[in-house]
Amino acid sequence: MPPITSRPLVPGPLRHVELCTTTDLDEVIDFYVAWGLEVVERTDDAVALRASGTDHHVLRFAKADHVGLGHIGFASPSRAAVDDLHQAWAGKGVEILSEPCVLTSLGGGYGFEAADPEGRRLRVVTEMDAADPLHRPPSVPHRLSHIVLNTADIDLLCEFYVSVLGFQVSDWSEHQMVFLRNQTDHHTIAFNQEGHASVNHIAYELASLDGFLTAVGRMRSVGVDPLWGIGRHGPGNNAFAYYGDPAGFVPEFTTDLEQVEHD
Repeated sequence: MPPITSRPLVPGPLRHVELCTTTDLDEVIDFYVAWGLEVVERTDDAVALRASGTDHHVLRFAKADHVGLGHIGFASPSRAAVDDLHQAWAGKGVEILSEPCVLTSLGGGYGFEAADPEGRRLRVVTEMDAADPLHRPPSVPHRLSHIVLNTADIDLLCEFYVSVLGFQVSDWSEHQMVFLRNQTDHHTIAFNQEGHASVNHIAYELASLDGFLTAVGRMRSVGVDPLWGIGRHGPGNNAFAYYGDPAGFVPEFTTDLEQVEHD
């Protein structure tokens, strides 16, 4: 019998993304309320928006003097799991930005932050404020699906996320994009070869193809058409429609993403 091996410690599901913006938060809120999200918490310089699922929020905007990625938030099942992952990453030489602690940012929780080789902040968190699921139509996003990031060195980032953080490669698109998973979704993170590190797009999952098409129609009813789509991707097989928000980011409606079991 072959030896039983366990997978390396990996962060849990993608839970939220924080974006830095110079745009007035009211403009951002108007767009994402039409998108189907709901404001759950707001301060003078930040806003958190939820989908219809149980996550406290899936998207957070923070006022800043620049536009870009704040951090990517991954769930963890317990404080012990957060501490174990922190110890594992530190032992592999990952740059730790903050030690595990109780968080005071929107949604709270207990977690830590680390950085990837291009300086992206990766937050692992548990015990965030709970949210009751909302009984919304299938045309309202129920969770984050994935995030695609531009990178100046796709090989370096692929090696780091696979060998150090424990992600797995699902697909390559020539040598332009690599699709990485840490759960059963075909990809949680993908990297696109570009001249510099930046956010490519952020995808929000709808429950069905009918819900997806209705969401596209809802945006058209408020005068917002897709920048690209509707269509269906090759890698991942998911339906897509890409938009532009007032802050300069690209959100995507998606559904029917391929599932890849570990075995």
